[in-house]
Amino acid sequence: MAHGVATEPGPLSHAATLELHGLDVDGVNKCVHCGLCLASCPTFSELGTEMDSPRGRILLIKSLAEGRIGLTDSVVTHLSLCLDCRACETVCPAGVPYGRLIEAAKAEMERQRPGGPVRRLFRWLNFELLLPHPRMLGLAASMLRLYQRSRLQALVRASGLLRLLPGTLPAWEALLPEVRSASERAPLPELVPAKGARRARVAQLTGCVQQVVFGPHNRATARVLALNGAEVVVPRGQGCCGALHAHAGDHARAQELARRLISVFEAARVDAVVVNTSGCGAHMKAYWHLLKDDPAYAERARAFSLKVQDIAEFLTQEPLRGPLAPVPMTVTYHDPCHVVHGQKIRTQPRQLLAQIPGLKLVEGKEADWCCGSAGIYNLTQPEMATRLQERKVTNLLATGAEAVVTANPGCIIQIVQGLRSKGSAMKVLHLVELLDRASQASQRPEA
Repeated sequence: MAHGVATEPGPLSHAATLELHGLDVDGVNKCVHCGLCLASCPTFSELGTEMDSPRGRILLIKSLAEGRIGLTDSVVTHLSLCLDCRACETVCPAGVPYGRLIEAAKAEMERQRPGGPVRRLFRWLNFELLLPHPRMLGLAASMLRLYQRSRLQALVRASGLLRLLPGTLPAWEALLPEVRSASERAPLPELVPAKGARRARVAQLTGCVQQVVFGPHNRATARVLALNGAEVVVPRGQGCCGALHAHAGDHARAQELARRLISVFEAARVDAVVVNTSGCGAHMKAYWHLLKDDPAYAERARAFSLKVQDIAEFLTQEPLRGPLAPVPMTVTYHDPCHVVHGQKIRTQPRQLLAQIPGLKLVEGKEADWCCGSAGIYNLTQPEMATRLQERKVTNLLATGAEAVVTANPGCIIQIVQGLRSKGSAMKVLHLVELLDRASQASQRPEA
């Protein structure tokens, strides 16, 4: 997903910079070519080629910006294989803003090489028709649910027809998530009152894909926030935050969606904006940079970014309000890239899990490595995404846990599909599901 920041935004700057597609890539000059990023890069780990490492891609981006090379097929391939997981940023001693660099490069790739009719149609359907328009996305979800509930999906998969589909379409179909009922996809109330002493007034992002596919996670989030003293405002008119657009190089649409979301949330007059999806949170924390050259929104975006908090980040500011009921289960935790690398949130989810009685957390190997979802990466680069999915699932199964806990819809879809392909019964849960389970169980009357 798109870039985020872990600290307060710095002062706005309009100095002349090295640019691609009008976007600042001056950060390439911070790279000292030390190579510390190589061991943390999933694609370099799999391929072992310099140009499929952060250091190699930085050299390509610098060369493009300086006009020393063009966007050849080889350059496009190396840049497109980047997950934008930002693991390199976590280990970089020079503070290279790699997420911004790769997004600028992808915007330039979209400008120069938008692809053939099928690719352009795919982008129009997703980035122009569905994601920015909740009603259209809801209609698509209803059609997908009919496809699944009518058993047409099972018939299509059993028939072998998918093998006849061109390009990466078979991989896309395999990743289709189960769509919940209309009642579970219904909008949350506009206001969820705090339980007990009010701690804060917060706004909750319900998202685009999150709302139509993982509506129960949004409901669990609102309940957990309310039980922990937050008055939860759910602004009407909110929609897609633009993270996927920025990640895919559609810079103009990402800016447009950011302006719309800022305006909607400003009217709510809240202390914090709480997000339960890692890519959205990381992107929204970076609105200040996305809109830094917009005179009407630059300062408003900066103020907005400072209010955005991940659900785990917000909840760990105080101990969870209890009592919490036991949840006797052994789990392992998968760090979504844009929580651990984009927002620098690593300990907070584990601190929350540690407060649930009866829950045992087992740390797995490479817990903070990308699962291969990475926005729409598993749709555009299915071969590499599958390799990383296989690696992730193997490590998860080795823990012997009953469930994997994470905090991002893309990760959930990718890991569920990987476990299913292995015939595993391991569950995949959002962090708020376990918190909600412990909270709700503690309030049930004794039998």
